[in-house]
Amino acid sequence: MTKQTSGTKVAAIVGPYSSGKTTLFEDILFTAGAIPRRGSVKNGTSVGDTSPEARARAMSTDMNVASFAYLDEPWTLLDCPGSVELIYDAQCAMMVADIVVVVCDPKPERVVTLSPLLRFLDDQSIPHFIYINKMDHEEASVRATFEAIQTVSARPLVLREIPIRDAQGQLTGMVDLVSERAWHWEPHKKSELIELPVDLAEAEDEARNTMLETLADFDDALMTELLEDVVPSTSEVYANLVQDLRDDLVVPVFFGSAENENGITRLMKALRHDAPDVAQTRSRLGLPDSGQVAQVFKSAFAGKAGKMSFARIWADDISDGDTLNDMRIANMRTHLGGKSDLTGTASLGQIVSLGRMNTVQTGDLLTNGAAIDAYWPKAPEPVFGVALQTEHHADEVRLSGALSRLCETDPSIMARHSQETGELILSGQGAVQLQIALKHLEADAGLTLSQTTPAVAFKDTITNSTRQKARHKKQSGGHGEFADVEIEIKPLPRGDGFVFDDRIVGGAVPKQYIPAVEKGVRAFLETGPNGHPIVDVAVTLVDGKHHNVDSSEMAFQKTAIKAMTDALPQCKPIRLEPIHKVTFGVPSEFTPKVQRIVSGRRGQLLGFDTKQGWSGWDEVQAMIPLAEMSDIVTELRSVSLGVGTIASEFDHLQQA
Repeated sequence: MTKQTSGTKVAAIVGPYSSGKTTLFEDILFTAGAIPRRGSVKNGTSVGDTSPEARARAMSTDMNVASFAYLDEPWTLLDCPGSVELIYDAQCAMMVADIVVVVCDPKPERVVTLSPLLRFLDDQSIPHFIYINKMDHEEASVRATFEAIQTVSARPLVLREIPIRDAQGQLTGMVDLVSERAWHWEPHKKSELIELPVDLAEAEDEARNTMLETLADFDDALMTELLEDVVPSTSEVYANLVQDLRDDLVVPVFFGSAENENGITRLMKALRHDAPDVAQTRSRLGLPDSGQVAQVFKSAFAGKAGKMSFARIWADDISDGDTLNDMRIANMRTHLGGKSDLTGTASLGQIVSLGRMNTVQTGDLLTNGAAIDAYWPKAPEPVFGVALQTEHHADEVRLSGALSRLCETDPSIMARHSQETGELILSGQGAVQLQIALKHLEADAGLTLSQTTPAVAFKDTITNSTRQKARHKKQSGGHGEFADVEIEIKPLPRGDGFVFDDRIVGGAVPKQYIPAVEKGVRAFLETGPNGHPIVDVAVTLVDGKHHNVDSSEMAFQKTAIKAMTDALPQCKPIRLEPIHKVTFGVPSEFTPKVQRIVSGRRGQLLGFDTKQGWSGWDEVQAMIPLAEMSDIVTELRSVSLGVGTIASEFDHLQQA
């Protein structure tokens, strides 16, 4: 029986793509005894990443949830996708976690890939560790990576340990800077306590003093001791470190090799002893400490099982049959990777999935009483889109339902019908995310879908004025059709749209038929002769004729269309394309590459400045034709190690 005195603790494991976080996830589960053998991401035998899409891509495509016990204490790990296109999943997991482990590789030039994660953690004041992975690689340097990470972290880093190396420079263990004890590492073996190497004594003393000086910035008593050359006790140092972590004042840094299972036990002990408990996290989030309160942070659809809402329990126990937000709890489950078990009751801190909570959305707080408002991060705006087509027209109803379910599971994806082009557009954070989404769509609805680059909504306009007469006459027995109009057409300044007026005198065209002329002109302008709307045009009805019997609204409407059709070539029409104002956000070292992207896409650079609140980042603004932007986010990420951001909005129309 597991102890639940302070509730289940939750740790989210996040990190850039290929940092090794899913391997670390596997190591922790194996070391804790939650799984009988350690699986492999490379061999497709891991507890996480069990979906066919994750296996095929050898990367996390969905959040992995694993609940287990470690030293008789209940834990849940959330292994989050590392792709920048799937970052909203990671953000939602971090919101309900007590502690976050940020995994990175040891290359200093790649620490910029941590920026989006660390920025979010700092903004939300979420306590977090950093685990420098792959330290078994040649030339891996804890110090160099530590210093590089500090440049992208708003919080001061605290190095918790220093490496032990052999004569060839290979990593063989570590020294803990709080306890001042040393351990020897062997691949896939338990670490062994050893004597502190004599040749490391000076380096250990220097690193420990640096750690103490950082902690002293937040504790006057510790600062006084250091100034008076009093050596603080181990318990005092540890107490300061834990409190500063829980207050999100400092970020402890660990290292190891998840592939070799080195540094895992040390990290797990830090999680167990240092991480805040659920009550402290609940207080940080400003949530109530009594009553039934659960928060949904992820939705998924599991075939015939229907919708599953993953939620964390913030206060009193919740059981099957209870009613939250006027919905009855049913089919409650705990999870260990791809496996799940029914559970009748969920207690403080636990993460469970709730079945068929069909109206619940990501971020919702579920209660048995009055509704509670709480902050939840907004999903990022889409930056990449595809136009979808079904194989058969009859499949569109099934597609509509599948799209609705897809957008529920991932709020960073949006589906809409374009009024300008008539296309069904699926948009999100990038090509990889949408490819994964399309696989889910096809499996969910049993559809075969094709995709194309969304069409650009070009428009036409005119550059010359003219006058045009047109007559419509038709006789077919009984009442015929007759209308005669003369119109004057002039170009308007860009952005003025359409203006219609009349200068009819003497009843040449009766008042009841003038709106029909305008309707005909508008109908012509909606699509024009080339399928593009015609804009920035003024049309004035200046003269015309009618017949007392044969004239009608329809006759005048047809005549107006004919007049516009005949007049357009004389107006010297030109094609207009939409121009978007685009804002790029990148680390300053990549700014020249962004400028080259702009110039290579017929863009106009407006300028750049430092990005407010982002140390070492620039914000670049430009005007770029929409026709050049279909894959611009892909190129941006390829030149910025995946961290570049982009935002765009329509600005004006310009001659193509």
